[in-house]
Amino acid sequence: MNLSAHLAILPILIPALAAPLALLAMRRRRGLGVAMALVSCLALLAAALALMAGAGDGTITSYALGDWPAPFGIVIVVDRLAAAMLVLTAVLALIALLHAVLTGADMKGWHFHPLFQFQLMGLNGAFLTGDLFNLFVFFEVLLIASYGLMLHGQGPARLKAGVQYVVVNLVGSALFLIALGMLYALTGTLNMADMGLRVAAVPAADQGLLRIAALLLVSVFALKAALAPLHLWLVRTYAVATPAVAALFAIMTKVGVYAIIRVVPQVFGEAAGAAAWVPAPYLLPAALASAVIGFAGVFAARSLSEQAAFAVIGSTGTLLVAVAGWSAASLGAALYYLAHSTLAGAALFLLADAAARRRGSHGDAASPGPAFAGRGGLALMFMAAAIAATGLPPLSGFIGKLLILKAVAAHPGWGWSWAWSWGVILGTTLIAVIGFARTGSSVFWKSTDGDAPPAPTNRADLVAPALALVLLAGLSAGAGRASAYAAAAAAQVLDPAAGAQVVLGEGRR
Repeated sequence: MNLSAHLAILPILIPALAAPLALLAMRRRRGLGVAMALVSCLALLAAALALMAGAGDGTITSYALGDWPAPFGIVIVVDRLAAAMLVLTAVLALIALLHAVLTGADMKGWHFHPLFQFQLMGLNGAFLTGDLFNLFVFFEVLLIASYGLMLHGQGPARLKAGVQYVVVNLVGSALFLIALGMLYALTGTLNMADMGLRVAAVPAADQGLLRIAALLLVSVFALKAALAPLHLWLVRTYAVATPAVAALFAIMTKVGVYAIIRVVPQVFGEAAGAAAWVPAPYLLPAALASAVIGFAGVFAARSLSEQAAFAVIGSTGTLLVAVAGWSAASLGAALYYLAHSTLAGAALFLLADAAARRRGSHGDAASPGPAFAGRGGLALMFMAAAIAATGLPPLSGFIGKLLILKAVAAHPGWGWSWAWSWGVILGTTLIAVIGFARTGSSVFWKSTDGDAPPAPTNRADLVAPALALVLLAGLSAGAGRASAYAAAAAAQVLDPAAGAQVVLGEGRR
């Protein structure tokens, strides 16, 4: 195995080493611990970009830990999709960490930086693993870290939401294990590439159990993605979390989406025989419902952070409408929109925090308050983030929704489903525009009698959301290259045989 192949383990190894080192350093020299966390995020970004460059020509890298061959050992797989998710995670982590450090939010607990690094380890591992059991393991790593991050800063609201969050995810983890046990009993493997070759050979008498296992597994992923009707935990959790944590959590739902995109074509795709595309018929109705619920929540939200949380649900629903087409065009549009919606959601959470810091006792409530210093500039940033989240031109949300609408209309097998999809996407866009406009005018342009809060001593809390908005503008300006990469990644995902050949070797096809 050459040296470049070892790059694949770095996105897991870097945060795994940075977490304990930051923990040891924080007690005596906080500055050193913070520096370690920032260097770790920069190193992750560099490693992710290197892996993306290597995967850009279609090369799939398989890294076998301990040199045990698949399907017997633990295997890490890097393709276009995995590399893109690593880059997105590293960028989002750097933005969230900058905000936490610049605002002092990380100082509210000793364990913020170690937990943050373990969260990144779990996220990166979930994107890289080629094994369903290790997908479960990395899910648990990121969830355990998120439990601590969710409670960072303490408070009764966070404790109450945290208990709900833990209970929901414990139920999801138990169902995940049950689904894995059933699939292992039926196929004799948990390696995704190997399972994809074996599911077609499952006896006819066991096909019912195979379908149940498939639906159960995808239901767990839908829970992680907060897909309706499994979305009820998200708003309370995200709205009360520390804003920097909520910004990082913007990619948590995308882990569930990623798992659906990765597992369904690989294991339950065209080659799965009687179990082919078993979860597919249920995905589109749930996605449409999620888009409606999410953007209706944007309209009815009582605070900026709650509005951002509902926007995450709505954008995930829109994203999964495209995924439900399972074509190269629709999946490519979904991957472009995935990157956009993650950055837009993070920007909304960070701007909600900036507004709350300037409004005193009014916080981020979606109602008028006393005029505060600098609200014009903050209002423009909020408008840009709202434009991105709703999908209006000229930012990348408009391009992403346009790609989705085009792919849905051209899909040959959808019949009248394309009309429902168009109606929901366009209708929820209008609802979101009205919701954000109403909130923005109440918070930033209307004022009540009363003393204005003191002006902030610095504007460091605007750095991270400004960076997120710049990246959204860059995603718009580079839409041609980004969408081409997304289309190539989608085509690679829908060709699981090529990945199986790399992972399992020439002898297994």
